[in-house]
Amino acid sequence: MENDGTIIEEWRVTGMDCGSCAAKIRAALERLPGVSEVDVALMAERLRLRRDGSRISRDEVEKAVRGLGFGLSPKGAFEPETSPRGFVLPVDAYPGNAHIPPQKAPGQRQDPAWYRTRKGRMLIGTGLLLAAAWLVELTVGGLAAQWAFTLATLIGLAPITKRAVILARAGMPFTIEMLMSIAALGALAIDAAGEAALVVFLFAMGEMLESLAADKARNGIRALSGLVPRSARLVTGNRIREVPAATLSVGQVVQVRPGDRVPADGTVVAGTSGVDESPVTGESVPRLKEPGAEVFAGSVNGEAELRLRVTRAAEDNTIARIIRLVEEAETARPPTERFITRFSRWYMPAVVGVAVLVAILPPLIAGADWEIWIYRALALLLIGCPCALVISVPASIASALSAGARQGLLIKGGAVIEAAARTSIVAFDKTGTLTEGRPRVTDILPVSGTAEDLLRMAAAVETGASHPLGQAILARAEEAGLNWPESTHAGAIPGKGAFAMMEGTRWTVGAPRLAAESGVLTGESAARTEKFEAEGKTVVAVFSPDRLLGLLALRDEPREDAAQAVAALDDLGVAAIMLTGDNALTGAAIAGQIGIDHRAELLPEDKVAVLRGLTDRHRVMMIGDGINDAPALATAHVGIAMGSGTDVALETADGALLRNRLMDVVAQLRLARATMTNIRQNLAIALGLKAVFLVTTVLGVTGLWIAILADTGATVLVTLNALRLLGYGPVRIPRAPERRLSVQPGE
Repeated sequence: MENDGTIIEEWRVTGMDCGSCAAKIRAALERLPGVSEVDVALMAERLRLRRDGSRISRDEVEKAVRGLGFGLSPKGAFEPETSPRGFVLPVDAYPGNAHIPPQKAPGQRQDPAWYRTRKGRMLIGTGLLLAAAWLVELTVGGLAAQWAFTLATLIGLAPITKRAVILARAGMPFTIEMLMSIAALGALAIDAAGEAALVVFLFAMGEMLESLAADKARNGIRALSGLVPRSARLVTGNRIREVPAATLSVGQVVQVRPGDRVPADGTVVAGTSGVDESPVTGESVPRLKEPGAEVFAGSVNGEAELRLRVTRAAEDNTIARIIRLVEEAETARPPTERFITRFSRWYMPAVVGVAVLVAILPPLIAGADWEIWIYRALALLLIGCPCALVISVPASIASALSAGARQGLLIKGGAVIEAAARTSIVAFDKTGTLTEGRPRVTDILPVSGTAEDLLRMAAAVETGASHPLGQAILARAEEAGLNWPESTHAGAIPGKGAFAMMEGTRWTVGAPRLAAESGVLTGESAARTEKFEAEGKTVVAVFSPDRLLGLLALRDEPREDAAQAVAALDDLGVAAIMLTGDNALTGAAIAGQIGIDHRAELLPEDKVAVLRGLTDRHRVMMIGDGINDAPALATAHVGIAMGSGTDVALETADGALLRNRLMDVVAQLRLARATMTNIRQNLAIALGLKAVFLVTTVLGVTGLWIAILADTGATVLVTLNALRLLGYGPVRIPRAPERRLSVQPGE
């Protein structure tokens, strides 16, 4: 409920199979008093609107939609109201329906075969009527055949005309149903009953093909909804019992056996195993999961049992968020689609006007045959149907959104795709975006002793450390398989380092200046420290009161595909720049390693200022991950968040890279460009076919049945062309070899 007394409500609509269906619902509801912000999502079968309860009731809204011939159910209804018009998505394809017990969800039932739907029965019925009429013509002929074709036409046309009248009463007189009715009845009036019956059959075939194409286009969403298993193995004390996955709550522990799908987003609490995340992220190589690692719902456990602690409820897990994002993204219509919608509003009346002129001008001006020119005008009406034109953009966008979601490329709508396709420069945040977001030991410089001694003593001091540098040192020692002595009397030197007692000696791991103040950092060691710092690395010294054991250099290293991504962007003709709040030395070192231009020492407001300057001259995409990146993401023409980023960044951004791979930035740009190319192809198909057949119809080369084939054919061709985007695959890069630390010789 809103403060102004209006209510935002949502339903699930069944029976929509083309862009004009959504347009009809939208147009009918926008004419109702007290209704605003009407949003109809074709692929997600969702209707959302704002209703003024004092001016119109919920029942009146539902009556208007059902009156158009569509099924309507409240959001999250257990049993959706089916429409005999077409395909129905399973209930559990929606995050909002996650509370429905999976074993009872109607989505488990098989979709009805095409011949069991209303459209299928209409196609079969009109086909049988046409065949019977042809049989009468072959065996009896004459007036009996004429009446047989007329009867076949009228019976097949009855439901079409009824729907045309309903739509006309709702304020939409210029629809394909109305044009079809006029054309078929007009053909009967000029004694073209045989062709009229054929046109009705071909129209039924076109409707059926559109329904099947819509079914195919929705398969992406349906496939996503099937990734999460319906049941989970809940661990309760020493017992394990099977429960519906949708009932899991945060904090519960579940068992995932080898080969099982993960039932919920969670953190590993026991076990080590490789997990195949390709169903969720598109990443083909299984990832090793150990205690503390995050695991996505829908991924597949590999070779060993895992115990997971649930971190997100079913309606908020990764798959649910992807589906919700795709669902929401469909409503963000790109400028091209909005233009075509406006264009179609005057296009159809214009076609009707031209058809009237074609019917009357030649007979009146040149004394031509009325019957011939009325026939051509009727054919022109059918050619003028804008169905293929209207669906050309949303079909491509829906396919692109689905293809991207399956590959870990989340895009919030067609407007984002269109803007991304025009990107000329990509701005990257550094920490957590171009880099891994955590420091790693890059250099080991022993001074008195061996590299192993240096690491062992540093790890002993940092045992239990929470500081990122201390954790990095411990991680490196563990990787090397080292054992370190037990420490006592450990403590911290705020902002400078840590210390501990080992074997009666106090050892310190801290800033080089601490070692210098103690008098143990001199000569070559001091010079090496300056060299490391010039490379943008953080240096820590490991020393006792009387000797320097050695130096460790650490740095937040670039992601393995960072340089490759920048080079690939350059191949696309897209420039790249790094924006960082780090000091100039660190920024320059990382930028040089990647091969990218950079700006350093930027506060969040400075990043926004830089982006504003860039957006004046370029189409800018910003890639970031943190809360401090949210303003920059909102400032760029397109903001993309890393999948590991904060919720604020993900909400602010126009999309996300679920795999945390920078090469996916390239994949996203390529997908956007491929989508816009696909849209242009669809527009060319839709308008080109209409232009060709318009000319041939006026010249008398083609007739009614060719006209309806042209309209249906254009719609099917446009849809099939859009479906090609479902086969889009991301850029694949080989895994980089394991990086080896640089171990410097002692002095």
